[in-house]
Amino acid sequence: MWNKFKQTGLVAVLALMLGVGIGFGTAAPLNTVHSQTAVSDSETDLLRNLYTKANPSVVSIDVRLPTTAAGSLFGQQDQGGQPGSPNQQNAQPYQYAAGSGFMYDNAGHIVTNAHVVQGADRVELTFSDDTMMYAKVVGIDPDSDLAVLQAEGNTSKYAPLPIADSEAVEVGDRAIAIGNPFQRSGTMTQGIVSGIHRSVDGLAPAGQNQSYTIPDAIQTDAALNPGNSGGPLLNNQGQVIGVNEQIASSVRQSSGVSFAIPSNLVKTTAEALIKDGKVEHSWLGISGNSLTLDENTALKLPDDTRGAYVLAVQQGSPAAQAGLKGGASARNIQNTDIPTGGDIIVAVDKQPVKHFDDLTSYLFTKTKVGQTITLTVLRNGKQQDLQVTLAARPQIQANN
Repeated sequence: MWNKFKQTGLVAVLALMLGVGIGFGTAAPLNTVHSQTAVSDSETDLLRNLYTKANPSVVSIDVRLPTTAAGSLFGQQDQGGQPGSPNQQNAQPYQYAAGSGFMYDNAGHIVTNAHVVQGADRVELTFSDDTMMYAKVVGIDPDSDLAVLQAEGNTSKYAPLPIADSEAVEVGDRAIAIGNPFQRSGTMTQGIVSGIHRSVDGLAPAGQNQSYTIPDAIQTDAALNPGNSGGPLLNNQGQVIGVNEQIASSVRQSSGVSFAIPSNLVKTTAEALIKDGKVEHSWLGISGNSLTLDENTALKLPDDTRGAYVLAVQQGSPAAQAGLKGGASARNIQNTDIPTGGDIIVAVDKQPVKHFDDLTSYLFTKTKVGQTITLTVLRNGKQQDLQVTLAARPQIQANN
């Protein structure tokens, strides 16, 4: 989950020096100065108004975890307010973690990350006006790393945050986060959406030391740190476009690449958790990747062929029952053994599949357990359709 961290502080310093240098020797026209001031004041007003409206609906979450259940993911902190370590407090019966959440509806339901509250035996909420109350866990979905809480108190004065359509989010859109980093509640940071349709590791194990991925995550450069987990990522209208979930950093501090669970997935998951306390996700039962140039060469395909290449099919899975085939042999390409013989999925229900993420996203967001889908595959250079009836993902215990 944590990728290499690259420090960029020097870049910011150099950019500032360059900006100052440009100003020497030439006086800016008065109308230019006035225009810049007006834009600056307008942006300040927008951010102030957004914060005033949204912050009361954002909650700080403090949880108590028995030592055997405590973890050290993005949202969790130890008693000293620093990122937790699973070996720091084993002599104590409890560890403590902190994260963020937000009001989802008028019934007192609060959305946060699963990893913020998973394993907790006590959950406390603190609102921006210092109102405190306990909460109970309504449901947890490790597959999407989302959870819903029920506040055990009167939340009528806290308005639910409006949920945006994450399909409308584009790179370059404003991204604003409000949360509880390092237990500094009510902290707002801003940036832009720097990428969309990313896949990130979820909490649910898929076997063989792998985790199911969460599709369509929103990438942002808004500063996020431990404790922001579960808090809202907002657009410039104060609507939730995602739930802040993880950062790409080996030291678990903001490095300019962070990810949020998309709001459309948040809405679907939250509604299911509120209704049933659980979520069933469709399961196909394959492992694979997006076609590479080496695989195209090994499979004797044109270089521009795109699709999801099936490397392995799990025994007894819907894919196996439908006759989907994984790679059975190998061919050496540029000193690398490339699996051959697997099916290439090029469409699902007539929707093009150019990357493996296209397939996982469709299964995650467009299908239900028991639904029959049509996979269009290339096999031995010929195209054919396979009917697959999806099952529920099997529950696999994580290795501790």
